[in-house]
Amino acid sequence: MKLRLEDGTELFYTIDDFTDPWTEPETVVMHHGMAKSHKMWFGWVPIIARHYRVIRFDMRGMGLSDVSGPEHAWTLDSFTDDLKEFVDKMELERFHLIGETVGGSISMNFSINNQDRLKSLTVCTSPTNFDSHHQESADLIEREGINVWVEDSIGRRLDPQIVDPAYIRWYADQMKKTPAHVVAGFQANARGDIGPALKNVQTPMLMLAAASLREEVLGDFRGASDLFPNGQKVIFPGVQGFVQHIMPVPCARVWLDFAQGLNTLSDT
Repeated sequence: MKLRLEDGTELFYTIDDFTDPWTEPETVVMHHGMAKSHKMWFGWVPIIARHYRVIRFDMRGMGLSDVSGPEHAWTLDSFTDDLKEFVDKMELERFHLIGETVGGSISMNFSINNQDRLKSLTVCTSPTNFDSHHQESADLIEREGINVWVEDSIGRRLDPQIVDPAYIRWYADQMKKTPAHVVAGFQANARGDIGPALKNVQTPMLMLAAASLREEVLGDFRGASDLFPNGQKVIFPGVQGFVQHIMPVPCARVWLDFAQGLNTLSDT
C-alpha cells in the first residue's frame, strides 16, 4: 500500500494484524533505519502482530517508497516531518513507536513535540547525537559508492559468530539497494544533539542494545534511556552489533513484556 505526502512523495507501508478479530488492538508503528526497509522487521512481526496491529513503512528514498532527489533536505528533522505526516494521514491518535538505529533517532526526535501521541517509545541502537563519523561515511559514499560503504560497515552491524552468513549477505544486499545520494545526503547533514530536549518527554521508553559494537561509532547510545524520566534499558550480554537484527525474536519478546506491563500498570 502507498500513502501520498503533501509534496507528492508516496511512502510504502504494510499492516500486519493477527489479533483476535473481535478485539480492538492498539497500534504499533515500526520505523527502520538508514538504508533499510520494512523487511528488516521480519523477525519481530510474528511475535508482536498476534497482540497488536503493526504498521511498517519505508522511509522516503528507501525500500518501496518514492525517492526524492539530491536537492531534498535529507536531515533528521525532515525525516521526522515525514513520520509526523505519515501518522497524521493514517489517523493514528495514539500508538506505540519502535525505531531502530537512525529510525530510533527520528522516533526520539518525534517524541519531543508529540509525546501526547505515544503510548510508548522504543529505540534500538539509536544515537541521540551525531559526530564526525557521519561525515566520514558521507565522504566514503561520495568517493567510492554505496556498496563500499555497506561492506565497510556490515561487520559492526551483524555478529558473524551468531548469525547465518546467508543472512549477512541478504542484509547487505538490501542496504545496497538504497540510492547513494539518500544515504550520503543524510550522513553529511547528521549533526547536533537532541539529548537535552528529551528530559521533558514523559513517555514510557525502552532502549535495547547489545553489550558492544565492533566499532563504537554511535556515541553513548546506550545512555539514551537515562535521558528520559521514564526510560529503561535492556542490554544483551555477549552480543556484538545491532541486537535488533541479530536477535529479533528475543528483542520482540522483551518489547512485548514491556508494552503489556504498561497495560498492567494502567489497570492498577
